[in-house]
Amino acid sequence: MTETATSPLTGKALLARVKELSSLPRRERAKQCGYFTVTKNNQVRVNLTDFYDALLSARGVPLSPETPKDGRGREPTYRVSVHQNGQIVIGATYTHSMGLKPGDEFEIKLGYKHIHLIQLESKDTESDRDSDRDE
Repeated sequence: MTETATSPLTGKALLARVKELSSLPRRERAKQCGYFTVTKNNQVRVNLTDFYDALLSARGVPLSPETPKDGRGREPTYRVSVHQNGQIVIGATYTHSMGLKPGDEFEIKLGYKHIHLIQLESKDTESDRDSDRDE
C-alpha cells in the first residue's frame, strides 16, 4: 500500500496527491492525504468533511470568510448582476483580497455561460525581467 501522509496535505500538494491516487476509493484517498484520526481503540476514522474542505480551498473555493465581518458595509457575496448599462462590477472586497491595483490588466475569455478573467503580467514585472536579460 502507499505511504500515508503524517500531517494533512493542503494546496497544490493535496491536489497533486489526489490526482496520483485517483484509482483509490475516496475514503482511502482522504486517509492517504492525512485526513484521518486514530481512536483510543486504534480504529481509523477518516475525516471526509475536512478532506473536502481542503480540496475546495486548494481549488480556490473558500467556504468561510478569511476575515471576520467588522460591522461596516455589506457582507461580500459571490454573486453579481448585470447593471442597466451592461456592466458587471466585481467590487473592492475581491480586488483587495486578490491584491489587485489600479491599472492591472486582464484578458477576457468567453465560454458558454461563463467568463474567465486571466490576469496579465504587470508592466513592472515585464520591465524587471527585461532588465535582467540585458545584464
